Amino acid sequence: MAPLTDHPRRYELANELHARPFPEVGSNARAAYLAIRSAGDAARRDRDLDRAHLLALLDRFGAAHPAPGATHYTGPLGKYRLKWESHTEFVTYTIFADGLSDHAFDRTTFELFPEDWLKEAPGQRITSALIRVETVEDDARIIALMDDWFERESLAVARVLDGAMVVAGDFRIDAAGHMRFAIFPDADCGQRRIGRVLQRLCEIETYKAMSMLGLVQARKVVADLADIEKELSDLMVRLTTKSEVSTEDTLEDLLGLSTRIESIVTRTNFRFGATGAYEAIVNQRIEVLRESRFQGRQLFSEFMMRRFDPAMRTVQAAKSQLESLAERTARAANLLRTKVDVGRQAQNQKLLESMDKRADLQLRLQETVEGLSVVAISYYAVSLAGYLVYPALEPLGLSKGLAQSMLTPLVVLAVWLGLRRIKKQHLE
Repeated sequence: MAPLTDHPRRYELANELHARPFPEVGSNARAAYLAIRSAGDAARRDRDLDRAHLLALLDRFGAAHPAPGATHYTGPLGKYRLKWESHTEFVTYTIFADGLSDHAFDRTTFELFPEDWLKEAPGQRITSALIRVETVEDDARIIALMDDWFERESLAVARVLDGAMVVAGDFRIDAAGHMRFAIFPDADCGQRRIGRVLQRLCEIETYKAMSMLGLVQARKVVADLADIEKELSDLMVRLTTKSEVSTEDTLEDLLGLSTRIESIVTRTNFRFGATGAYEAIVNQRIEVLRESRFQGRQLFSEFMMRRFDPAMRTVQAAKSQLESLAERTARAANLLRTKVDVGRQAQNQKLLESMDKRADLQLRLQETVEGLSVVAISYYAVSLAGYLVYPALEPLGLSKGLAQSMLTPLVVLAVWLGLRRIKKQHLE
């Protein structure tokens, strides 16, 4: 039996499912997280710049390079560990360090990223975070630490993964410019499990920040749509009432309005679509944490429901309003176009009736001219025939006048029949 031929990318595609394992994090550790997004159209950025920035960091520590074209990398960075991932619109860096710093969430943890290297980043920081992993057996001690580290009003806390650990964060930017998250695992909690939760927290924060870009776009769009809505209402009033402005001018204004709407749709379509996708990821990442309440504090899902969901509904409302306005403008344009077509058909009908009248008049004039032509041709024909016939009739004693009177009916009849025959041939 001949061996099967594998698809050239079969192994590459199969290994992709296992290419991004969760990091292993000890029960007492810390991490610094950074997400960078290029300015402008980040989805079409030059990814070679991202790779060059990564290699510059690896070369500082003499670390191995990822494979060409790789979109993820995990490896040692001196005495630390680095995880790098390239996404559609951004790249993320996470540095893991064993042990705890003397002061929770101090700047030294983020200083694991060299300062001059950060200045050379090919983009802008979309978010950054400091994560502290500390094993604390007493719930009272956890509460005391959270009250010291976080803003109580916006603090979200939950037991996750069936009570294996407690996670906390207030989603506020501290004085150093970073978000803060704390993980309090049980003493027997596995390192892979801790790493999974740590990565989920970073993803929740990153995709939340990316989703909020849609809110900025939505607020700009809503202001433009309010102006377009008023202009459309004025055009509809003009369409349904008698106006001094011609229907063609109204149609031209309406098509211009439709062009503006399509321009906004083109400009916002990707961002609104991406916002919906990022929102779904945020909700999915929170769901897989399997939250349960800790000491009556609000859950991450409750925080998102109160703070995040209204922003996403604003984006969805702006998107729906834009789509509705585009549909209404298209319907109004179709109605106005129909009105213009009906008016033109009425004008064409009047023009055809006028052309019919002119054709009938022209036919009558033609028949009149045809009769005059018979007379004129017959007159000359009789004169010519007289010259031919009179010499022959003179011996018979017939006068020239009598000869012409006898020839006239015959000539007129012959000319008339000849013209009729010619007309018939042309009509055929």
